[in-house]
Amino acid sequence: MHKIMLIEDDRQLSELVGGHLERYGYVIYQPTDFQHIMEGFAKAQPDLVLLDINLPYYDGYFLCRSIRQQSTVPIIIISARSTEMDQIMAIELGADDYITKPFTFDLLHSKVKATMRRVYGEYAGKDSGSLTVGSLKINSQTLAAHFEGKREELSKNEYILLKKLMEQHNTFIPRETLIEEVWDSLTFVDDNTLTVNMTRIKQKLSSLGLPKVITSKRGVGYMLSVPAELGKTNG
Repeated sequence: MHKIMLIEDDRQLSELVGGHLERYGYVIYQPTDFQHIMEGFAKAQPDLVLLDINLPYYDGYFLCRSIRQQSTVPIIIISARSTEMDQIMAIELGADDYITKPFTFDLLHSKVKATMRRVYGEYAGKDSGSLTVGSLKINSQTLAAHFEGKREELSKNEYILLKKLMEQHNTFIPRETLIEEVWDSLTFVDDNTLTVNMTRIKQKLSSLGLPKVITSKRGVGYMLSVPAELGKTNG
């Protein structure tokens, strides 16, 4: 059974959400000491974190960044903050998804189930090694990209997106295809979420020494093109 850490200071909402997810077989850990959340996280070792932003002592952005510094566990933000900037900030700090309050339990469960399946289930089982295009290499075990001796850490979503681009290098991939690859459903995902993730991937590739290898075309999608002189492609 997968364990979910539910970090929500509204006790009534926390109990409702926790009770709903428990009916689907999840083990729910609901911390009450919000001053020592990171200690509770280290002890619980959850498989997924549901994280509110407005919390006592430390806000969700700080906690999201703190968790991401030591773990690749998927993080879903649940917050009443609904502006685009709030969602962009959460994603840039390492969150995997964002749900705005109020939300339905069906929507929450769909996102939790899709994330669990992607990270731990049938989709995760298909990827057990590394993929190389030219001298660019990504590794599914370390969630890192390597190029000519340099290394950049990737979030789970960044890894999945970059892997898809590498698998179909020199080919434009529709935005819808990339969204479905990561989030499973076009219905629940803001198109801007993909844009933010792709921007982060471009920045990391640029840091490795591969600037401008990802191009985008409005109405078409994204394409990865590693210069041929950097080596032969294999996987």
